[in-house]
Amino acid sequence: MPDFAARLLKLLSTFPLPAAPLPGGVEVRNSYHDPAVRDIFKEFAQKFYTQDAPRVGIFGINPGRFGGGRTGVAFTDPVALSTLCGISHALPKQRRELSSEFVYQFIAALGGPAEFYRHFFLSSVYPLELTREGKNYNYYDAPALIKELWPAMRLSLTEQAQQLHLRRDVAVSLGRRNGEFLRKINDELGLFDRIEILDHPRFLMQYRRKGLAENVARYVDVLGGLLE
Repeated sequence: MPDFAARLLKLLSTFPLPAAPLPGGVEVRNSYHDPAVRDIFKEFAQKFYTQDAPRVGIFGINPGRFGGGRTGVAFTDPVALSTLCGISHALPKQRRELSSEFVYQFIAALGGPAEFYRHFFLSSVYPLELTREGKNYNYYDAPALIKELWPAMRLSLTEQAQQLHLRRDVAVSLGRRNGEFLRKINDELGLFDRIEILDHPRFLMQYRRKGLAENVARYVDVLGGLLE
């Protein structure tokens, strides 16, 4: 396995679960403990993370249960994984996950998965799946949860920046509220020179879908401007 991919898989599969139950009945899951997910991720990494050049980190909130939580690949639902990335699998191919649908539209506009993943690394501020009552939950949805997960989020960003040799001149937040917390953590740690903030793909698909072409173009403009 390429060095970048091997470091990434080790980071994700060994990232510590909380030592105590999370507040508010929030449940946490490390999908990389599932051998089937690890196998899918290994195949994806061997295809798209072959080069060890520095990449721009693009950070979402935390994995959703129908996207990265299911496939192990950030913002990639089972349909995108097979039809757009060419990774065969036995996962059920149900309806598209909204964030994944948007993400793969701007990836296509930036040259497709092979070209995109040479320059960018899609990930999350908190790398483990969070749910409450069986539904996706964001780390910032409750003040007590933010407080509990803050050390883990600091650890997550530090390890990703350092172990994966991400570019330090810039990082990108998917989501404006997520960007507020990413900037706060970065102010504490000084990992990146600046943080670019974009509206979250799910927000754009759910509330701004009429402007889909313009929203994709905005992503392409910002991310394309970061290419070296």
